[in-house]
Amino acid sequence: MPATAAHSLDDIRSTFGFFDAWQDKYAFLIDIGKALPPLPEADRTEDNLVRGCQSQVWLVPQFDGDTLHLTIDSDAHIVRGLIAIVLAAYDDRPPRQILDFDIEGLFDDLDLIGHLSPTRGNGLRAMVAEIRSIAQEHAAL
Repeated sequence: MPATAAHSLDDIRSTFGFFDAWQDKYAFLIDIGKALPPLPEADRTEDNLVRGCQSQVWLVPQFDGDTLHLTIDSDAHIVRGLIAIVLAAYDDRPPRQILDFDIEGLFDDLDLIGHLSPTRGNGLRAMVAEIRSIAQEHAAL
């Protein structure tokens, strides 16, 4: 079974609030990304690539009953940090909870999108859209 998010949303929000400088927030993102387990090489396939990301991002969803487990990895350190935030919001949750969660509100609270390059922001939204699509398909069953 995949590993769950290393940091809770509350931890991420409070740490982001603690830092004033974005350089410190970027360093934190890189640190939480480093804490994520790497994706096994066998899962780094074309089928698992998330389209629309500047970096390579692989997403492997697994359902345990009605709970979605996510394993996500990237070849970029900063993106692994963004993955840690996405996992804190979405991993080990039922599809309905994923669909109801205000991820854009979270990104606004962290002032995240405004501090990412447009291509990184688009990639983050592509990852979220892929997860929401998987949740939507499962919720409709």
